[in-house]
Amino acid sequence: MPVEWGKNKAKLAQKDIDARWTKKGGQKHYGYKNHVNVDKTSKLIARYSATSACVHDSQVLDAVLREAQVGGKEIWADSAYRSTEQEQSLEGSAHHSRIHERAYRNTPLTEAQETNNTEKSRIRARVEHVFGYQENSMGGIFLRSIGMVRAAVGIGMMNLVYNLCRVETLIRYRVFDFDRVGASNVPQRA
Repeated sequence: MPVEWGKNKAKLAQKDIDARWTKKGGQKHYGYKNHVNVDKTSKLIARYSATSACVHDSQVLDAVLREAQVGGKEIWADSAYRSTEQEQSLEGSAHHSRIHERAYRNTPLTEAQETNNTEKSRIRARVEHVFGYQENSMGGIFLRSIGMVRAAVGIGMMNLVYNLCRVETLIRYRVFDFDRVGASNVPQRA
């Protein structure tokens, strides 16, 4: 933050000093990130974390990871999450890594590794459906707020609305009975 901003309270109130820059796909983005843990069968967001945009996804894995007994032992993620430390951490926590394998400079993936990654992508891509729904059906994923606290609340509300929409879809497709939700006990008007 420039020193002259600290002297001018009005100017400081209009600047988001919690947000950060990141680069993705050759484009620069300023703001915050939504890190989610999505249930692979229902596509509901089970846990999330909001950070500034400069935080790498792999640094937030522990925050969104559920216990193996609750969320399942298998962890499906893209190659950004793969590192030796991360693999050891997952082994120590009783999780089984299904993280994509990564190619390194002068060491391309073998044909077996590429096939393996393709198989893993069928499950891992379900998290992309969440972000696609938020972007296309919910009017975008842009926040118009200043500060990390407000951004975290906005991201949390966006995830909650997604889950409500997803539950409605699961009920409509009769994935589970509406009675399970408890709304069938509501008295009907005559």
